[in-house]
Amino acid sequence: MLQEFKKFAMRGNVVDMAVGIVIGAAFGAIVKSLVADVIMPPIGVVMSGIDFSDIIIPLSDDPEAAAIKLGVFINAVINFIIVAFAIFLVVKGMNKMQKQEEEAPAKPPEPSAEEKLLTEIRDLLSKQG
Repeated sequence: MLQEFKKFAMRGNVVDMAVGIVIGAAFGAIVKSLVADVIMPPIGVVMSGIDFSDIIIPLSDDPEAAAIKLGVFINAVINFIIVAFAIFLVVKGMNKMQKQEEEAPAKPPEPSAEEKLLTEIRDLLSKQG
């Protein structure tokens, strides 16, 4: 069973997926900081100093009771939009590169030594005739 797991874990797709997950987590942290620390503060200033993470809808008069955290949800939606747009750009770029590879004319194969020799003979005969 250990050998089977090792074979599974070392396949290219699994390793690629693991790398993608790690990079995705790091990218998620960057996007979260971008939204919370760069995008939302100016929006808050424009909206009279509102901090979106503080926007809540209390469900009772007790301040310690559960509340709907609308601001946190708005931040999460903005995070999602940024990540989705970044992934869209990456996929669009990869599709464009793949399409260019498919459309690129195939390079003709290099002529064999025999074909090169025959071409030289033909050229010499045409010069003499």
